[in-house]
Amino acid sequence: MFLELEFKYWEDNHKVNFVKDGIQYSMFRYNCEEDGPRPESYFEDFTVSTYNHIELAHSRILTDIHFTPILTSKSINNDTESNLFFKCENFQKTGSFKIRGATNAILQLSKKQITKGIVTTSSGNHGAAVSYSARKLGTTASIVMPNNTPINKIQNVERYGGKIIFCEPNINSRENTLKHLVEKTGSSVIHPYNDEKIIAGQGTAAKELIEEVPDLDAIICPVSGGGLLSGTLIAAKNLNPNIKVYGAEPKNADDTYRSILNNKIMSNETTNTIADGLRAQVGSITFPIIQENVDSILVVSEKMIISSMYMIWQRLKIIIEPSCSIVLAALLLNSKKFINKKVGLILTGGNYDLNKLPW
Repeated sequence: MFLELEFKYWEDNHKVNFVKDGIQYSMFRYNCEEDGPRPESYFEDFTVSTYNHIELAHSRILTDIHFTPILTSKSINNDTESNLFFKCENFQKTGSFKIRGATNAILQLSKKQITKGIVTTSSGNHGAAVSYSARKLGTTASIVMPNNTPINKIQNVERYGGKIIFCEPNINSRENTLKHLVEKTGSSVIHPYNDEKIIAGQGTAAKELIEEVPDLDAIICPVSGGGLLSGTLIAAKNLNPNIKVYGAEPKNADDTYRSILNNKIMSNETTNTIADGLRAQVGSITFPIIQENVDSILVVSEKMIISSMYMIWQRLKIIIEPSCSIVLAALLLNSKKFINKKVGLILTGGNYDLNKLPW
């Protein structure tokens, strides 16, 4: 309680807003006062991505990404009694939305940092995006990947020139392997989601969606580490304060859902889900954004993820992966909530092993 009162004191009496390079910052200025709080109260807010960041990110990456199409399906609309707009990031460069955040972050590295190379951890799509962007800039990319990563996503990283270092499929192994790699190479880390630059880049997908369909009632997007959902929330709530934004999460990896219920970050008790892109744990930066702004996290069973994936393949005639079919599954499971509503669904990627179809 004392810390909350102290923070409120500085917010009320010493908050200074300023703009630098088109980005708005807030600073709490410390002045020596005998009866005021301690100097430790000094705080500079560089951690929360604003819509300004997303606009700048969009202009920065515009020539390096596709402006992906928005598809509709009359038959799915009839079945759901709603109007659905599918933002098809499966048609994006490297096959997923991840190129947006990765490119935005990498383009802000210094020349010295680029020379030393880039490292990251990834279950596939982020690694491919980092590898692609690194190769365009003439540098190296080393990707720490779980040893249970689908073969097609391993091949995708290799196709774009990334060097893969395998680790055990758990957070401790991943972080320790990455730490050792950074110490050995001095390369710059591009985090897959827990980074303001990544969040801003991912938010450009929702920005495009809303600019093309401005009267949406709601958006549903997948949530794992939270980079896409955080960026979507910032973009959507700025462009349309009345819009509802929902995260869709596998029941078998529902840490974000449980974190909100418990008011603190919870670990995944299991990651046994077909949605291999949704096995990460929500981040320390992404979680507060989600907790404060999301309307709800919709939890989905494995059976519904697979059946929705089949429906999209069959009706829209496109290849998507289960990590994004979850958005349609979430809508179908909560259909009454969306009757007669215009809903945007972000299809995040299309990198799937065609030799292992789940039906």
